[in-house]
Amino acid sequence: MHLRVPSIDRGITSFLWGLGLGLYLWLGMLAIGVSGATAFILGALAACGIFLYVRLFGEDEVRPPPQSAKARAGDR
Repeated sequence: MHLRVPSIDRGITSFLWGLGLGLYLWLGMLAIGVSGATAFILGALAACGIFLYVRLFGEDEVRPPPQSAKARAGDR
């Protein structure tokens, strides 16, 4: 039996990337002394931008599996 990781929708992974990095930026800005409101707004805007970027460009193209040498030899 071959166990596989469950498939997760692209929107969910995009949301998690946006949330995680936006939270990281928000906390980082608070740590360096940016005011709370400014840090929140910039963190939220960054999270939205990261979400859109990962949603649109974050997935590799799915390629068909390579054929074995025997299958290619039979095609001739």
